[in-house]
Amino acid sequence: MPSLPKFGELPYVGETQERHAWEVFGPEDQLGSVNLLTPEKVKQAAGLIRTGQVFNLSLPLNFPITLYGGFRSKGYRHHIEVGRGGRDDYVDNFAMQGSSQWDSLRHVRFREYGYYGGRQDGDLDEKGALGIEHWAQHGIVGRGVLLDGARYLETQQTPLDMTKKFEMDGAFLEKVAYAQQVQLEPGDILILRTGWLEWYKSLDERGREALRDTLGVGEAPHACPGLAASQETAAWLWDRHIAAIAADNVAVEALPVDRAVGFQHRRLIALQGMPLGELWDVGELAQACAQDGSYEFMLAAIPLNLPGGVGSPANAYAIK
Repeated sequence: MPSLPKFGELPYVGETQERHAWEVFGPEDQLGSVNLLTPEKVKQAAGLIRTGQVFNLSLPLNFPITLYGGFRSKGYRHHIEVGRGGRDDYVDNFAMQGSSQWDSLRHVRFREYGYYGGRQDGDLDEKGALGIEHWAQHGIVGRGVLLDGARYLETQQTPLDMTKKFEMDGAFLEKVAYAQQVQLEPGDILILRTGWLEWYKSLDERGREALRDTLGVGEAPHACPGLAASQETAAWLWDRHIAAIAADNVAVEALPVDRAVGFQHRRLIALQGMPLGELWDVGELAQACAQDGSYEFMLAAIPLNLPGGVGSPANAYAIK
């Protein structure tokens, strides 16, 4: 595990009060915090497999179509060509971030200062920087830890309301980990369960349709629980050397976005180089973790090897 500076030691971005990790892994780095998933960490994660039980953490690619507006709301078109000797197929209008997904380092920039590493659009368009193929070639494989915030709050007799904003900060996540008797380690891939996706699945078509185009912005933004958007939460993730974080809600962070606090995507992706996984299907895994009392497992998630990709289906599995 490389030696990393504390969050408070990271330099500021320009004249802002935000800190960046652009030089931590070298000036030409393309991986961000995925660098923390070293061969030793992968080897250790393999040792967590006890039963060989595999949990798929990805939704079907055609779900949830009605959650999004714009081009993603159209869904993909799956063409199957049938011949005498068999079948072939291809897909049109396939949105890389239309279902369970990864956001790559070229998804979000930090204002005029650029994408991760201070790259500008020319670096991405002309030099091919920060495409998701770099994560695909490395692999996102390591120790996964499920932090079941929804179940924890149920045990505290304060269950979440999926239509209200509830922010899970570092102190809250520490409480969840303590209650689950799981110790966080450098290089962990965190999975945050809010229960939002299970609630969304329970809605009828009219209920799902009502949420379209309300992803935390606009005049009538949808509210949902998730990761706190504060700089202190970003610092908590950095100082614990978390390699990536995914959640079962729309944006990992709680919605709606409070512009006065900031958009956590800009801190985690653009400034810290951290992969964000959204809309992960973790209900079955959470049930298994609660039953056997173990919230750690090997996690393997392989983004598409798509040169210049901005996002990718999650292609994620937990193995216990």
